[in-house]
Amino acid sequence: MRLRTLTALAGALTLSLASGCAQGDSTGASSNTVTYWLWDTNQLPAYQACAKGFEKANPGLKVKITQLGWSDYWTKLTAGFIAGTQPDVFTDHIQKFGQFADLKVLEPLDDLGIEDSAYQPGLAANWIGQDGHRYGTPKDWDTVALFYNAKMAKDAGLGAGQLNSLAWNPKDGGTFEKAIAHLTVDAKGRRGDEPGFDKNNVKVYGLATNGGGFGDGQTQWSPFTASAGWSYTEKARWGTEYQYGSKTFQSVIDWYFGLAKKGYMAPFSDYNIQSNQANTQVAAGKAAAALDGAWMISSYDGFKGLDIKSALTPVGPTGKRATMMNGLADSISKASKNKADARKWVAYLASDECQSVVGKAGVVFPATPAGTEAAIAAYEKKGIDVTAFTEPVADKKDSRTFSYPITNYAADVTALMMPAMEDIYGNGKSVSSLDQTNDQINLILSQ
Repeated sequence: MRLRTLTALAGALTLSLASGCAQGDSTGASSNTVTYWLWDTNQLPAYQACAKGFEKANPGLKVKITQLGWSDYWTKLTAGFIAGTQPDVFTDHIQKFGQFADLKVLEPLDDLGIEDSAYQPGLAANWIGQDGHRYGTPKDWDTVALFYNAKMAKDAGLGAGQLNSLAWNPKDGGTFEKAIAHLTVDAKGRRGDEPGFDKNNVKVYGLATNGGGFGDGQTQWSPFTASAGWSYTEKARWGTEYQYGSKTFQSVIDWYFGLAKKGYMAPFSDYNIQSNQANTQVAAGKAAAALDGAWMISSYDGFKGLDIKSALTPVGPTGKRATMMNGLADSISKASKNKADARKWVAYLASDECQSVVGKAGVVFPATPAGTEAAIAAYEKKGIDVTAFTEPVADKKDSRTFSYPITNYAADVTALMMPAMEDIYGNGKSVSSLDQTNDQINLILSQ
């Protein structure tokens, strides 16, 4: 399995790496320097501040931070693992974790004494490998909510209270679909629920699109599939059987992409991962609302001339609303030449001291409760209400939070699910086609 994954990893590697993005090189200048990579430019100042605190507490040690754009980040990191130019410490994503653990490029972190109770529920447990060892320390978390243009909502007669109490079902869409339809306006000013509405000539879509959602649907269909009671695999972590062949899953997907057929959601042809994601559609006034993640809070708040608010995801057939709760971690490269100091840096990154500094920057929710509270206070100071993102985490009675799927062969799952979901969304292919895709995925996992 390891050889197969390594071959796929190397085969997918793009060697023409963009060099202009990096702020600093990839390797430490000396034995007392810890190299650290991250991808989010908005978080860079906060971690530079953490580095100063760490250096003050550890005289003689230095942290050299490199920030790369998302795509370049993973390409260069993968190249680094192969060529031996990887950083000592890097920001890790749960989607990549299974593959990295299988390749044995991560250093075990069991000796750092990370306790589940020190972080938001579930975050620490996600970074335990199938071998029982820890390979990441909790860094931050995010959930998904409904961003909406407050003026468009007001013009449609929809208040914050209504938008926060929507419900949906796969048969008629419930009050959620009614709201999205009413927010939709065609070229002649007719709303989606009014006589004569022209679904082929829409000026403003009720719901923006973030594409087909690959195999996770984080900011697309996952709030609906989860609130219908569906789960990606047969167990929460390291499942061996995906459940895309489930009738529940397929009924939700049929309804969700059906919103585009009705003209209420932007068509797949409007989506471009580089230049026209959901936030871009909202910013341009082409969509009234969008399902998106907490990492986008500052982006939506910064749209010039627009008042963007956020609302809870709708309640589903289970009687609960749902949102993916994803969390990043910091990992140490197994080939690091400075593991002792890297461990000190990772422990500091996972501490209240650093996470409170990051929280005060108001760009992300850190993993520790103290860091989260600091972030909430920072958002409030900016006049941003983040309740739609934090309430589901605190309220387990009425909300379900769930993790990004953690399995082997994540890259293979994405490679199979991406065209399958795009074919359903963009070409109207039957959702029953997912039966075959699911069989292919489970065959790979059984190897």
